[in-house]
Amino acid sequence: MSDTTFTPRVFSGIQPSGNLHLGNYLGALKRFVDWQDRDVESIYCMVDLHAITVWQDPSNLRQATRELCAGFIAAGIDPEKSILINQSQVPEHAQLAWIFNCVARMGWMQRMTQFKDKAGKNAQNASLGLLAYPSLMAADILIYHATHVPVGEDQKQHLELTRDIATKFNHDYGVDFFPLTEPVIEGAATRVMSLRDGSKKMSKSDASDASRINMTDDAEAIAKKIRKAKTDPDALPSEAKGLEERPEARNLVNIYAALNEQSVDQVLADVGGKQFSEFKPMLVDLAVAKLAPISTEMARLMQHPDEIDKILTRGSERARAITAPILRQTYDIVGLIPPVEA
Repeated sequence: MSDTTFTPRVFSGIQPSGNLHLGNYLGALKRFVDWQDRDVESIYCMVDLHAITVWQDPSNLRQATRELCAGFIAAGIDPEKSILINQSQVPEHAQLAWIFNCVARMGWMQRMTQFKDKAGKNAQNASLGLLAYPSLMAADILIYHATHVPVGEDQKQHLELTRDIATKFNHDYGVDFFPLTEPVIEGAATRVMSLRDGSKKMSKSDASDASRINMTDDAEAIAKKIRKAKTDPDALPSEAKGLEERPEARNLVNIYAALNEQSVDQVLADVGGKQFSEFKPMLVDLAVAKLAPISTEMARLMQHPDEIDKILTRGSERARAITAPILRQTYDIVGLIPPVEA
């Protein structure tokens, strides 16, 4: 671990791929708000450069980026408290990524399970950007000297690579410049499952819209999906171990616990013994109370795309006050000649 003391700073990002859903909210957005309220400097990013590692329709990408920004704000991210950006407006991300492309090794990239999953059997046809994706992710984090990154389990390997890149850079150049960023994986509902199949992760790509609660769903849609969510005929247990072989029951209890900021055991202490005919209306009321105001605010914000663009522009200006000096110092360490400041 580095001996240098780095200012605590949180960074995380989400791809603007459209169709934000409950899993994104409980697994990411809600966590981001929690970090913001801990009075730690936080930067949250719409990683649009990552999105184009596979082809995107340009108009859809712009729409999805603005919708994601609206989702951040509606969920409780204050663009004055946190720095809210889209990645492409802060060019230091891509500039540092090139330095890291020259530090990281091919073997490291080829071992990344997400590349194998996304490239499939035809890896030779995948974009070079998809292979180098983890190097850009490392740059996203380290261009801010971020010390903590809230991530899902599926990104943990990329965080380990970020630490490897920081370690190799520091070793190669005999410096103590980049921090070894800590992943933060917390909470029962970091994996929210499908409402139609408790063994599958909730996903925007599922053919059935009934499998997920979209962050754009209104109160009526939220209530309808929960009422129709798959369950089993047994009463709820009074302890968490009673949910082990009941994926749908476990998923709904996890969702209730996360929305109500309780542990699963606390929820089951209250609802153990109840049938789903009693529990589902409780979940409906809670979900509508927590989520409907978010969808309403997102819809309002999306009526004013120019205001969203101003927020992102202001965020990029604040971000570059951090990233430009760090990139300048990186260039100096590597031996590149940065432009002379006016």
